[in-house]
Amino acid sequence: MRYFVITFVVFLFASCASIQVYSDFDSNVDFSEYKTFAFFKPQIDKVDISDLDKRRILKAIDLELSSKGLTKSETPDLLIGFTTHAKEKIYVNNFNSWGWGWGFNPWFWGPNNNTLSTRTEGTLYINVIDGVSKQLIWQGKGRGGIQENMKDRDERIALFVQEIISNYPPISPESL
Repeated sequence: MRYFVITFVVFLFASCASIQVYSDFDSNVDFSEYKTFAFFKPQIDKVDISDLDKRRILKAIDLELSSKGLTKSETPDLLIGFTTHAKEKIYVNNFNSWGWGWGFNPWFWGPNNNTLSTRTEGTLYINVIDGVSKQLIWQGKGRGGIQENMKDRDERIALFVQEIISNYPPISPESL
């Protein structure tokens, strides 16, 4: 039983730390032609998060795109925007400390230890828009746990952005 509890706790912390990343792109676009970017202010202004978090996200995106050889420009090839979504998840943990069986156990003797916990699951969408046509050409999505009172909020947001942008530019099937 002790090993089960230890395994469960390790799994719980690992799942909180993980970020699931997905991306999609227009397969007709040659991404090697894009060299410059700017932030798409109209989209970013609509995002309903704190200005501090917006600045954290913008700083992380700037750092990641710069590391990929893109530079900021007043006449950009790409416009970069983002949106966010958050939802509260509720977890019910049932544990019967005496008796037989697993989980919620009203028919067997012994106390049941039921706990509720909540966690915010955040989703960050990074949108890459062609600067001329104003069409979305690439979108990255990262989903994972984030809390308002996190002490390492800067690092967590930077990790979200880094994981998402790791899929940019996309690798086309022809180049494999």
